[in-house]
Formats: sequence, C-alpha cells, structure tokens
Amino acid sequence: MQVSGNTVLITGGASGIGLALAERFVKAGSTVIVCGRREGKLQEAKERLPGLHTRVCDVANEKERQALVEWVAEAFPNLNVLVNNAGIQQHIHLASAHEAWSRYQQEIAINLEAPIHLTLLLLPHLLRQQQPAIVNISSGLAVTPAVWAPIYSATKAGLRSFTISLRMQTEGSGLQVIEVLPPAVNTDLGGPGLHTFGAPVDAFADSVFAQLEEGRIEIGYGGTEERLNATKAEIEAAVRAMWQGFLGRNPDFQKTTKSS
Repeated sequence: MQVSGNTVLITGGASGIGLALAERFVKAGSTVIVCGRREGKLQEAKERLPGLHTRVCDVANEKERQALVEWVAEAFPNLNVLVNNAGIQQHIHLASAHEAWSRYQQEIAINLEAPIHLTLLLLPHLLRQQQPAIVNISSGLAVTPAVWAPIYSATKAGLRSFTISLRMQTEGSGLQVIEVLPPAVNTDLGGPGLHTFGAPVDAFADSVFAQLEEGRIEIGYGGTEERLNATKAEIEAAVRAMWQGFLGRNPDFQKTTKSS
C-alpha cells in the first residue's frame, strides 16, 4: 500500500491504535482526518499532531455516520483511504447479562455495523480515486475468541468475514482491502488498565505501517498472524487455554457481569 500522498479517514482515531496510525500517516506525508465521540480527546490529538483534521462523530449512530460521510466527501474530495478502527470491548458473563440490550447492542454497532455501513457509503467514492484502500482493524480474537468478551469476539469475526467478501467482490477494481489483526495492545480498550500487559502501541503501529508498505493484505503482530494458519484443534486448545488463564486471574467472573 502506498502510505504517502493519501487522504485518510480513521475512525476512533483520537487515541490508541487509531492515533498511532494517524501519526505515522501524517509523518509519511498524508492528509489525515480522525473522528471520535469525545471532543476533548480529539483536541488532545490535534495538539499532538497539529496537521490533523478532526470531526466529532459517534459511529454507533446511523445518522452521524451519514453526516460524517457527507462532510468528508465535500471537505476532502480526494479521500482515498478508509481505516475502520473504532471499537469497544465489554467483558460479559452471558448468564448474568441482565442490563438493557442497548448496552450490548452498542458494541455490535460500533465494532461491526459501523465499518460495514461506512464501507457501503464510501465505496463508490473510493473506487473513483487513485490508490484507494480500506483498512479494517479486526483482532486476533476474530480467530481465537476471548470467551469473556463474547460479543466483541463475534463482531471481530464478523468483520473478518466481511473483509474477505469485500476483497473478493472488488478484485480488479484497484481497491486494496487490508485486514489488521492486533493482539492485546496496551491501550484503554475495554477500560483503563485492562490491557497494560499488551504489546506497546508504538511498536505495534510501526510493524503495521512497515507491513502496509510491503503490500501485505493480512497483517498480524505478536503471534496473531500465526493464528490464520492454525488448525481447528489448535484454535480450540488456544481458546480454552486463554479462558482458563482469564478465570485464574478473575476468579469471580462467573459470579458477576463485568463490563467496561
């Protein structure tokens, strides 16, 4: 993928993985627009990267997604790269999930509905551009689900499936369809402090950017790329080991619902 000279829209780009990728695209000479729900976080991102363009948008909301696309197409007609990065993660014990459906539905809306809808809205525009690309940030959990985050894992598996379909449907169009499968990365996904054990965000972003430049269409890090070639038995064993490890660290999980 060409990383310079682009006009890039990154959802959830005010912090974490999104901001780290935004920084690298800016340094490579691309125009970068990031959107997020919190204006304060967007302002902090702009102070860190003065050349950044920002837009408040809750991608869980259909009307706000439509408004985002209308605005960006008018303000940045050369937009040629969409990075679907926004995501939230909730730890849910299914037998104790008694909160309003809207809480759980939001995870589906942000993680799966939003990237599919934004792709549908922007695809005709992107296909008219030079060097168009869609980069979907899924997860290693798309392959080996985290049992304690069942909705999150399901949305990422769904996004991976959608990405494969999109890639095949657009073969020969010039559109590059890229999937990034992060491991646990040290960000605030799921809540502050939950992923402090994860990979350093800058090391992860550096690796992703290098693989983008190499032309990779499936990008892993820290072992997630190896999961793509794992057997069914290996995947099941990994999922069970992850689950047992989580329960060992969170012995009360099955007694209560934990969500962030």
